[in-house]
Amino acid sequence: MERYKARLVVKDYSQKHEIDYDEGFSIVTRLEIIRLIISNTAQYRWRIYQKDINSAFLNGFLEEEVYIEKPMGYEVKGYEDKVLKLNKALCGLKQALRNWYSRIDGYFLENRFVKRRHEYAIYVKIKESGDTVIVCLYVNDLIVTANNPKMFEDFK
Repeated sequence: MERYKARLVVKDYSQKHEIDYDEGFSIVTRLEIIRLIISNTAQYRWRIYQKDINSAFLNGFLEEEVYIEKPMGYEVKGYEDKVLKLNKALCGLKQALRNWYSRIDGYFLENRFVKRRHEYAIYVKIKESGDTVIVCLYVNDLIVTANNPKMFEDFK
């Protein structure tokens, strides 16, 4: 074994609604919409790209204070009776996905993407030239398609 890998995960079963978090949800695009995007991509010969965001839940900023117990084996002399305050979301938090969605939603809106009114997980950017990029969110996955290869590569 060359290297050990570990992930710190929160015990979400110990979180209490309206005490530890207000809301949690999953960003899911309806399957019909995904099929429609793939169908249009094939029909118009656009490029398509699927990306899994590995650390998506670690990229959300917490809006509330969250404390966790120290993991077993983590000891700092003089601080044995202390807990840890999280600065960013961790996997397992009920609000981690909501915080991730808030952050990526902000990114898309800052970069002039328009969120679809009836599909909150679909973002579209259309330039005056007609060049179009469509991004579909599904939990921590992205499906991206574009009619201009340059816009497609710039987004990636």
